[in-house]
Amino acid sequence: MKDFRSVADTVAAEIVSGRLGPGQRLPPQREFARLHAIADSTASRVYQELARRGLTVGHVGRGTFVAAAPGTPTPAPALSEPAAHRVDLELNHPVVPEQAGLLAAGLEKLVRSDDLESVLRPVGPAGTPAAREAAAGLLARGGGRPDPERVLFAGNGRQAISAVVAALTRPGARLGVEEYTYPVLKAIAARLGVTLVPLAMDEDGLIPEAVEEAHRAEPLHAVYVQPVLHNPLSLTMPARRLDHLADVLVTSGIHAIEDAVWAFLRDDLPSLAARAPEHTVLVDSLSKRLSPGLSLGFAVAPAALDGRVTAAVRSGGWTPMRFPLEAMVRWQEDGAVAALVRAKQREAGVRQEIAHRHLGDFRTRSDPSSYHLWWELPAPWRSDTFVAAAARHSIAVTPAAAFSAGRPRGPHAIRLGLASPTREVLSRTLATLAGLARSAPDDLAGD
Repeated sequence: MKDFRSVADTVAAEIVSGRLGPGQRLPPQREFARLHAIADSTASRVYQELARRGLTVGHVGRGTFVAAAPGTPTPAPALSEPAAHRVDLELNHPVVPEQAGLLAAGLEKLVRSDDLESVLRPVGPAGTPAAREAAAGLLARGGGRPDPERVLFAGNGRQAISAVVAALTRPGARLGVEEYTYPVLKAIAARLGVTLVPLAMDEDGLIPEAVEEAHRAEPLHAVYVQPVLHNPLSLTMPARRLDHLADVLVTSGIHAIEDAVWAFLRDDLPSLAARAPEHTVLVDSLSKRLSPGLSLGFAVAPAALDGRVTAAVRSGGWTPMRFPLEAMVRWQEDGAVAALVRAKQREAGVRQEIAHRHLGDFRTRSDPSSYHLWWELPAPWRSDTFVAAAARHSIAVTPAAAFSAGRPRGPHAIRLGLASPTREVLSRTLATLAGLARSAPDDLAGD
C-alpha cells in the first residue's frame, strides 16, 4: 500500500519545480485516487498533507488549487521558456559561440527574392526529395544512413513523438518505457489515453528481459526507448544490449520508438533502427543539434508504418513548415551541420569538466559526452526541499519525480541541464548548488 506521504512528496516536487503552477486546479480526490492507484481515503490524506505544508488551498464547491508562496516569485513551469531573472538548469539547449555565424550564411540564401516564393509554399509530412536526402545525411551515424524514402517530417521533435505514439497505439494501449523517461512523453501518453508501463533498467540501460516479461503479462503495443545518452541518466546502451533488444522486438513483434535527440553527440554509435529496421521508428529533431529556435522533427518509419505515421502527423496538425526544411538542406550542404555537431560535442566535454570540478565529491551520474547530469542528493536533503532551496537562489532544477514513469516516490535526486547557461554562469551556479548540498535544510530556515 502506498504511503500518503510519499504520494504527497511527488505532488510537492511537481509544485516546487513549477510543473504545477500557482492557481492550477488539482483533480477531484476520487480522480486523483484513480490516477495514483490509491484509496480514496489515502487521497484525502494526501490533500490534507499538501494543505498542511502550505502548498495548496481548498475552496468549497470549487476544488483544490496550488497556492502561491507569499512573498516569493511565482515559479515558471518546468518546460516553459526560461525567465530572464533565473538560471535555468531545466531546459537544456546547447549553444556554441560560432552557432549564429554558421547558420547565417544558409539563411541569407533563403531570403533572396528568387528563392523566397518557393520556400514559403506549403509542404506535407514527406517534405521534398532534397529535404529527405539532406535529413538522411544529417541522421546518419555509426556507419549507417537512413533510407531517404523512409524519412517523414513534423513541426518539431515533440510533435514527431506524438505522431508516432498515436500511430502505434490507441486509447487504452500499453506503451513500455524506461522507468525514468522523458517528462513530455508522460504528458503525450496522458493526452492520448495511453498507459505507460515502466520497465527496469541497469547500468546498460533498458533491460530486454523486462520488455519480454511485461509483454507476457499483458501485450505491449510499443516501447519508447532512449538508447544513447538517456535523459536523465546519460546511459548509453552497448552493442550487445542493442542486439539483445533488437532480437526481443523481432521475436515479440513489438515496435520501438527510438528517441535519438541526443545521439548526435555520439555519432560513432549505430542506431537501434539499424538493427531492427522493420520494428523501429526513429525520432529526432533539429533543436539540440542546431538551435533551440529551429522547429523541425523527424520520424524514420519502416514502409509498413509509413501511412500510419503520415496520417497521424496530418490529423494532429503537426505538418512541418517548409522554411526550416529548406534551411536544413542548405546547412547540410554547406557543412554548417557537421561543424556545429563537432563544436557541441567539444562543448559537452568542457561542461562536464566544470560539473566535475564542483560536484565531483557528490554521488552523480553522467557521461563525458552528455549535457545533463543526475545527482543523488546527500542526506538529509529531499528532492522537493532541494528544488525549493535552489529556487530561492533563482536556480531552476528538475526533481527525479518528473522523470519517474511509475513509482510514486523515486530517489532523492535531481537532474541538472548543463547546456543553457554560459560557462561562467554554469560554474557559479554549480558552486552555489554544491554549497547548498553541503548545508542542512534547517540551516536555510532563516534565509
